[in-house]
Amino acid sequence: MAQASTMEYVVVEGWEQLPTGYAHRDVAGVAVDGEDRVYLICRGDHPIIVYDQQGNFLRSWGEGAFTARTHGISVGPNGTIFCTDDGNHTVRQFTPEGKLLLTLGVMHTPSDTGYDGKDLMTITRGAGPFNHPTNIAVGPQGDLYVSDGYGNCRVHQFSSRGQLKRSWGSPGRGPGEFYLPHGIAVAADGRVFVCDRESDRIQIFSPDGEYLSEWTDIQRPTHLVFDAQGRSYVSELWWHPGDTSQSLGPITQARQGRVSIFAPDGHLLARWGTPDAPAALPRRTGSPWTPRAPST
Repeated sequence: MAQASTMEYVVVEGWEQLPTGYAHRDVAGVAVDGEDRVYLICRGDHPIIVYDQQGNFLRSWGEGAFTARTHGISVGPNGTIFCTDDGNHTVRQFTPEGKLLLTLGVMHTPSDTGYDGKDLMTITRGAGPFNHPTNIAVGPQGDLYVSDGYGNCRVHQFSSRGQLKRSWGSPGRGPGEFYLPHGIAVAADGRVFVCDRESDRIQIFSPDGEYLSEWTDIQRPTHLVFDAQGRSYVSELWWHPGDTSQSLGPITQARQGRVSIFAPDGHLLARWGTPDAPAALPRRTGSPWTPRAPST
């Protein structure tokens, strides 16, 4: 098993090479395809920005097609791109060049969960797809798993053709309950990992939604990804004074954001963070690049 002391990281200054006039004020998610192209889903004038492995700009697309609340991005086994837009309550599938292939959900039509649009604690029940969905993951058999988090408390499983197979979740802190399912990933063995953000945990389910276990050495997890060895890279959000954690209670002292790396069995391998909120995130030595971890 890899030891934390063997995992060293440095910042790659200037990796991203944007064209003149391009900028992004917020990167909501990052994905990498089979050819090592890097896809950013952004909140700005250019929603999808694509780079090669060295950070050279290749293209952008999606201008005018997304709201200001783009949120998650994932690459399917066939190279198609899945994007969640929590502002219009949809998940859409595109070609790598931006041609629309499939839409899940009804545009600008949230499901009825009791959500008042501001406070997730007003969610009284789980409902169907979608009410401000957050992220999407593709399973090894092609099934699509969507975390439906800001206005709902569910995970939805679809076939590769977009047929809803099942949903699970309700408000709460028990097994299979959520307070903002924010990030989602599927391991090579089909297990579904869900970042239960406001409860400071990651819940783990079978491919069919059966609760298996959870990891609790986590702080406000926003998203996770797996590497080829099955290690999990988890981005963890700050807790600020005045916030309320569903596991810790009212926050009176800032808890800094961080990134944690776990072995497949949940053993912590490495962790870093800094009290300086704008500080850049590091990368692993030996890798030609590492994109920034997903934001909130």
